[in-house]
Amino acid sequence: MRVVGYVRVSTTEQAREGFSLAAQRQAIAAECERRGWELVDVIADEGYSGRRDDRPGLQQVLLMLKRKRAKAVVVVRMDRLARSTQHLCEFILLSRRQKWGIVAMDFDFDTTTANGRLIARILASVAEWESEVNGERVREGMAEARASRKAEGQPVTWGFKRTTPDQVVSRIVRSRRRGDSFNKIAQKLDQAKVPPPGGGQRWYPSTVARIYNAATREAAAS
Repeated sequence: MRVVGYVRVSTTEQAREGFSLAAQRQAIAAECERRGWELVDVIADEGYSGRRDDRPGLQQVLLMLKRKRAKAVVVVRMDRLARSTQHLCEFILLSRRQKWGIVAMDFDFDTTTANGRLIARILASVAEWESEVNGERVREGMAEARASRKAEGQPVTWGFKRTTPDQVVSRIVRSRRRGDSFNKIAQKLDQAKVPPPGGGQRWYPSTVARIYNAATREAAAS
């Protein structure tokens, strides 16, 4: 199987033993040799936080996987790729749509196997459950606040509408329902030169997710 390795260090980790790019490269190469995989490349991001989706090395890896130049991405530790369960689930959903695998050596996590795919489905289900529970709590709070404001004769408005034009919110919702990832939507908004909320320099996937979730909660509560 052809695979691509991905290594990353943030600025604060560069001097820590075991986190160097060289150490990660060696570990990935050894694992691929052990499994009989063809390691087509090892791509690095140096000085980038795992919370950022705009890492140039990561984008190069995702492009290779999308173009079928590799069947899976291999990382020494899961946090080299994603720093939260929600973040990981975004990658899992993308990998399922595009039919490539994720291998994290620290968890023995391998979605190219039946057991790995089962774990991925469980993680995705837990993340979805957590999102739904949080959504229910937010809707209940919004409904209570709405009733209170109506009783006091106050207009009912919510924060995301005050900072993001309705047409941009609608665009985000339509793109998400078509199956676009938050990262892809953010890239498209930047390419279209849509001004980010709050006077920011660029769109981030977390910003897109926050606007989308607020929009869907508002629609459900109305």
